Amino acid sequence: MLTVANLPAQALQNLLHIYSIQVKSVANSETIPGSFWGDSEAGLIKNTLYVRPETPVHSALHEACHYICLDPVRRNNLDTDAGGDYDEENAVCYLQILLASKLSGCSADIILRDMDSWGYTFRLGSALAWFQNDAEDAQQWLVKEQLIDQNNIPTGRLRT
Repeated sequence: MLTVANLPAQALQNLLHIYSIQVKSVANSETIPGSFWGDSEAGLIKNTLYVRPETPVHSALHEACHYICLDPVRRNNLDTDAGGDYDEENAVCYLQILLASKLSGCSADIILRDMDSWGYTFRLGSALAWFQNDAEDAQQWLVKEQLIDQNNIPTGRLRT
């Protein structure tokens, strides 16, 4: 599993700054503020993404994508649980795969593998099968919200 410690220094911050997301690192022995799952999983409070060196990159990207996909009211009140519906959750998963390909030291292939290893579940049995064959609704949601363009390129915008 690719962890934050495996990335080049500042790679997450360099990717996420366009979304006004601040990345804060906590020591491996500390509890991660805003972590929904606990343990080494990333945490999110407002626009601050909390990670430890042992935090899986897929977790950090997933939480960051929740922030990007939230409507402004939920984003302003965000503390630990992003909530959202089925369509938004799928959009978050789709966007995290796209952003993985833009993250120095990472790739979509790595994130897809790690999503499967962590236990993400998709109808077609794997994150890759879902992404390639069953994620049109997630892609359309992201296009409609102007978070990606028609070519699957992230726009750097937050949901409005």
